[in-house]
Amino acid sequence: MKHTLPLPFSKSYKAIALVLGVVATGVQANTLQGQVGDKQNKALFEGAQVSLVELNKQISSSRDGSFVFTKIPAGSYTLKVSYIGAQSSEQVVVIKDNETTEIKVQLAPMQNELDNIIVVGQRAGQAGAFNRQKNADGIMSVVSADSIGQLPDQNAAEALQRLPGMFIQRDQGEGRFVGIRGIDPGLNNVSINGANVPSPEAGVRSVAMDVIPSELIQSLEVSKTVTPDMDASAIGGSINVKSLSAFDRQRQSYSFTVQGSHNEQVDKTSPKLSASLSDIFELSSHTQLGIATAVSWFEREFSSHNTETDGGWMSLEQESAETSDDVEFFGAEEIEQRHYQVTRERLGAALNLDLHQGGLNKYYLRSLYSEFSDDEFRLRNEYKYDKGKYLSAESTETSAYFTEAEMDRDTKDRYEEQSILSVVAGGEHILQSWFVEYNVGYSKSDETEPNRLDVDFTGEELNLGYAALGSTPTLSHSESAHDLTNFAMNEIVWENNVSEDEATSFKLDVSKDFVISGHNAQFKMGLKYNDREKVNQVKTVVYDGGFDDLTAQQFATSAPNYDLGLFGPGLSRAGIREYFNTNNANLSINELESDIESKGKSYSSQETVTALYGMVSVDMGKLNIITGLRFEDTEYETSGSRVELIKNDIQDSETVAITPWQVSKSYDHLLPNLTLRYAHSDSLITRFAYTQTIARPSFGDAAAFQLLESETGMDDGEVIVERKGEVGNPELNPYEAENLDFSIEYYPGKIGIISAGLFHKNIDNYIAKQQVQDNGSWDGFEEVIQSVNGGEAELTGIEVAYTKNFDNGFMFSTNGTFIDADEALPNQSDTVANLMIGYEDDKVSARLSTSYKSKSYIMTENDARVYQDTHNQVDLSVKYYFNEQTQFYFNAINITDEPFYVYHGEKQYNYQYESYGRSFEFGITLSSF
Repeated sequence: MKHTLPLPFSKSYKAIALVLGVVATGVQANTLQGQVGDKQNKALFEGAQVSLVELNKQISSSRDGSFVFTKIPAGSYTLKVSYIGAQSSEQVVVIKDNETTEIKVQLAPMQNELDNIIVVGQRAGQAGAFNRQKNADGIMSVVSADSIGQLPDQNAAEALQRLPGMFIQRDQGEGRFVGIRGIDPGLNNVSINGANVPSPEAGVRSVAMDVIPSELIQSLEVSKTVTPDMDASAIGGSINVKSLSAFDRQRQSYSFTVQGSHNEQVDKTSPKLSASLSDIFELSSHTQLGIATAVSWFEREFSSHNTETDGGWMSLEQESAETSDDVEFFGAEEIEQRHYQVTRERLGAALNLDLHQGGLNKYYLRSLYSEFSDDEFRLRNEYKYDKGKYLSAESTETSAYFTEAEMDRDTKDRYEEQSILSVVAGGEHILQSWFVEYNVGYSKSDETEPNRLDVDFTGEELNLGYAALGSTPTLSHSESAHDLTNFAMNEIVWENNVSEDEATSFKLDVSKDFVISGHNAQFKMGLKYNDREKVNQVKTVVYDGGFDDLTAQQFATSAPNYDLGLFGPGLSRAGIREYFNTNNANLSINELESDIESKGKSYSSQETVTALYGMVSVDMGKLNIITGLRFEDTEYETSGSRVELIKNDIQDSETVAITPWQVSKSYDHLLPNLTLRYAHSDSLITRFAYTQTIARPSFGDAAAFQLLESETGMDDGEVIVERKGEVGNPELNPYEAENLDFSIEYYPGKIGIISAGLFHKNIDNYIAKQQVQDNGSWDGFEEVIQSVNGGEAELTGIEVAYTKNFDNGFMFSTNGTFIDADEALPNQSDTVANLMIGYEDDKVSARLSTSYKSKSYIMTENDARVYQDTHNQVDLSVKYYFNEQTQFYFNAINITDEPFYVYHGEKQYNYQYESYGRSFEFGITLSSF
C-alpha cells in the first residue's frame, strides 16, 4: 500500500498562473444552461437530477440550482428534472449551433402537499438532503439548515449526531467531537467550505465542532467513502461544513432570533441572539453578485456535578483494626468530588460573496469566524485513602473507614478561548468542454488559556471513608474534614498556555467530458498543496512556599449546590485570585518543576502535504463507474525538548537537564479507488466502493518531547538508580486502511428513504500508548510510556435507516449502526442509533428525538478496562408558526437528565460520574420564510 515515487512536480505556482489564464467570459457554442427552483420563486434546489433523455446525459444541479450541458449536437431534446418532494418536470429544449440556450425550471410540490412543503421546514430540509444523497457518487449523508432548525442542536456536532452512523463525544454535556461509524474523531477529515480545518486544541487533529454555531451552517455533508479527488486522510470519513450563500435562495432573505435558556442546576437565564441576511444584486444582464452574512451570539451559564475515582479500583492491602492482620480488598486510593460553575460564550460570524457570470463563470469568497470561550471555576475535594487502618475487616467489600487519611481541597480558575478562522477564495469556469475549479484557502485555529490559577489546600490526619459500590460512591468523613482551618495552602500553579494551528492550501481540479465506446464519460485530474504548522507553548510557574500558614478558611464561602453527597464549604474565586495578585511576588517558586512543565510540554510541528490524482467516471446505462489513483506526499518536522529531572537522594540534590530535540520524517502513499453506482430504477440505487485511506498521527503523539526522571538512592547499602519517562514518537507511521462499502437505498416516493449499508475496515499501523522500556532503546529505565504503531485492527458493521413523512403530517425517522470491532479500538461503540417522532403542518412543528450510544472502550488502567457507559439523550422541540414571518419555539434538552458515566472494569466501580441537569429554551424567530 505504501510506495516511494518521485514527486511529479515541484512546488511551483505555474498552476496558479494557469488558472488565471483560463478565465473566459465569452458565449459557449451549443450550450444549455439553466436553474432549478420552486414555483414560488423562494428556493433554489441543489441536487436535482437533470437529464437530456435522448443523449443519456445527466448531472446534478449545483448549490445555486444551476446546471450546464456543453457541446450538445444541434437538435430537439427532452429535458427531465427530478427532485424528491416535487413533481418531476419534462420539457422540450432546442439546441442551435453556436448558441447558448437558457432555461428556468420551476418545480411544483407533490400532489396533496402544502405549497411550501419543499421550501421551508423539516420536510424541505429532508428533501434537499435526500436529493443530494441520492445523486452523490459515493456514500453520503447530509443534514440541511432547515433540518438543523427543527431540533435543539446548538452546534455542528450535535446536528451531525442525528445522521446514520454518527456519534459525538460530549464535554460538560454538550457535543464536541464527531465520530463516524465507530472510528475515533481524530481519524476523520473536517473542512469548512472545502478547506481543511486545523484544530485549536493542543496535540490533537480532531476538530472540536462545538465552536461552530448551527445558525451559520447551510448544510453539513458527511462522505463515508471518498473518491480520488478527495483528501485521503479520512479513515472514518470526511465532514464538510457549508456556510450560507445568497444563491441558496432566489430572493432576499433574512432571519432574526432571540432566545432565553434555563438550566435547572443554575437558577439563571442565558441569552442568545442570531441574525442572517442574504440578497442578490443584478450587475448586468448576465452578472449577479450575491452577498450573505450571518452572526450568532450565545451565552450559557450552567453547572455540573461530578465524582471521580482517580486511578480506578485496584487490589489494596490494609491492616484490620480488629485482628492486626493484613486484609486484601478491591478498593480505591483516591475519590474526588467536583463542582463546576461554567459560563460558555459562543460568537460566530460569516460573510460570503458570490459573483456569477451566467452559468459559465463563478467566483466566490467564503469566510467564517467562530469564537468559543469557556469560563470555568472548579471546586474539588480529594479523599486520599493511601494509608490507615480498617475499623472492621468484615466490611472490606463495600466500605472502609480510614484514620490518618489525607484530603485536598483545591480550585481551578481558568478562562479558555478557542477560535477558528476560515477564508476560501476560488472560482469555477466552463471552457468549451473543460470544467475548471480552483481555490486558495487559509485557516487558523488557536486556543488560549491566560492566567490560569490552580490552588491546592491540604488537610492531614482526617477520618475518611467510602462505600465502593454504585455509580456515585458514598463518602463519609468526620466533622474536621469540613473545617477549613484544617486545610493549609500547599501549592499554587499559574499557567499561560497558547496553542496555534495554521494552514494554507491551494487546490486545482480540471475535468473534461468525452465519449468512450458510445458511453458518456469524464476524465478528472487535479492537485492540492497544504502547508500546516502546529505550535504548543506552555508557560507554567509552580509556587510551593511563602504562604505563611495560610488556611482555606480565609477564602470560605457557603457550600455549593451539589447533588452527589455532602460537599462542605466552598472557596471564593475572587478571594483567591485577589490574594495571588497581591502576594505572588513574595511566594517561593519551584524553578525545577516550572521548567519541567514549561519546556517539557512545548513543541512546534510543521506538515506539508502535496497531492496529485487522476480519475475516470463512465456512465454505462444504469451503471456508473469511478476509478482512479491518488498520490499524497507528506513532509513532517517537529522540534521540542528533552527534559530530564535528575534527583540524587544521597547528595540531596536536584537538577534539570534540557536538550533541544528536532526530527524530520517523510512518507508517501499511492491510493487506488473504485466506486460503483447502479440505479436499478429512479427509486432504487446500490453502491459499492473499495477505497484506501490514511490518518496521520496526532501532533501530540508525534511531537518531539521527552519527560524523563532519574532518582539515585541507597537500598541496603547499595546505590540504586530508578529511571522512568514519557516521550513523544516523531517516527510514527500513519494509520493505513483498506475499506469495503456496500449500500442500497430505496426512495419510495414523496419524502422518505429506506437504506442499508455494510462496511468493513482493516486498519494497519494502529497507534496506542504502551510501555516501551524493553524495546532496546531505553536500557536502564524502569518505565517509559510512548505512542507506538501496533498491528492490525478490524471493524465490520451494518448501517440501516428509515424515514417516512405521512400525508396526515406525522413524521417518523430512525437509524442504527451496529458494529463488530476489535477491542483495541478506543472510543468505539458497538451500537449507535437515533429515533425521531414528529408532526408538522402549516401552524405547528413538533419533534421528540432520542440519540443512543452503547458503551465504548476508553483505555486500560490498573489491569482493568475503562468504559464509557451507554448514553441515551432525549430532546423535545416544538415550533409554532404565528404567521409566515414569525415563529415561536420551545426546546427541552436532556429531558431524562442523562448523566455521563465512566466505569472501571465493572459498572459498580465508578471512574467518572457527571450530571448536567435539564435545559429549557424559548425563543422567537422573524424571517422572510
